[in-house]
Amino acid sequence: MLTSKEQSSVTPSVPHKLEEHATHSPSNKLAQALSSPHQEFSDLANPLLIGLSGPSSSGKTTLARQLKRILPNTSILYQDDFYLEDSQIPCRNIPKRHKVTGDILRSPSGEVETHQVQDWDCVEALDISALRDALSHLKEHGNIPQLKSIQNQNTVGSGGEIESAIIDELRKHVLETVPSMKERRIVIVDGFLLFANNTKHLMSMFDIKLFLRTSFSDAKTRRESRTGYVTLEGFWEDPPFYVDDIVWPNYVKEHAFLFKNGDVEGDFDEDVCKSIGIKGMPKNCSNDVVRLVRWAVKSITEYIEDPKNGTGNPSSGPDS
Repeated sequence: MLTSKEQSSVTPSVPHKLEEHATHSPSNKLAQALSSPHQEFSDLANPLLIGLSGPSSSGKTTLARQLKRILPNTSILYQDDFYLEDSQIPCRNIPKRHKVTGDILRSPSGEVETHQVQDWDCVEALDISALRDALSHLKEHGNIPQLKSIQNQNTVGSGGEIESAIIDELRKHVLETVPSMKERRIVIVDGFLLFANNTKHLMSMFDIKLFLRTSFSDAKTRRESRTGYVTLEGFWEDPPFYVDDIVWPNYVKEHAFLFKNGDVEGDFDEDVCKSIGIKGMPKNCSNDVVRLVRWAVKSITEYIEDPKNGTGNPSSGPDS
């Protein structure tokens, strides 16, 4: 992980420029990758696509990397690798806040003072067309485009690594329960906007859809503990109160339809989730990575054993 740098005072907030990380746009990268696709597991037909979504800092990448240790023939495709170039990330007007208290600042006339900040947590920041092309290629050809991943250069939260004994136990269970998985290519797609209001056209591309949850408090604590993120052209550090003003409002806007009464910290709307085949993480998996992984493994094996009945119950799984 690159070391944190002092935040730029330039408005709008933009990533620090690091020439060693400069690269092409997602569309150009994808075109190059499709002409020379990754050959690992390419002889395994009928790839299984697992969509793993949820809010920022909900544990998606941690879960994806643990599942890769358990499931055979598995690769991970990160939605974060389909960000636009840094200069193309849209800016939003947000309130200016007191650096310590977070109180919204007002002018002498009482008007809310605002400033512009780049919004990395909206659908407009991503090349969704390139992602869809990659998924289509994967479903048709059974292999994953070989893209240089920026997400692999970013660290995840602490406490996400599971003991090898548990991994071995789950791997053995998977292979004994569903022997056919040895012959199947599995790709986990990790992304915060896979099942959103503005990306519903992507949903049908996934065989299994798992949605993680977290509270505003946990999301804020986890995200603010990170030093920043490698980008296509540099390094981004969240300005103060970025979760309050950008990350969480975007999450609510895009995913409230999955929850009863639009309360993203409440219960899933079972009818909505069942109608689109989403399995929502049980509440008791929060802050318990072992229980979370066991739930995900159970959800995946149930689907493979019986695709028609293996999806739809929002919180099915152990201790749900």
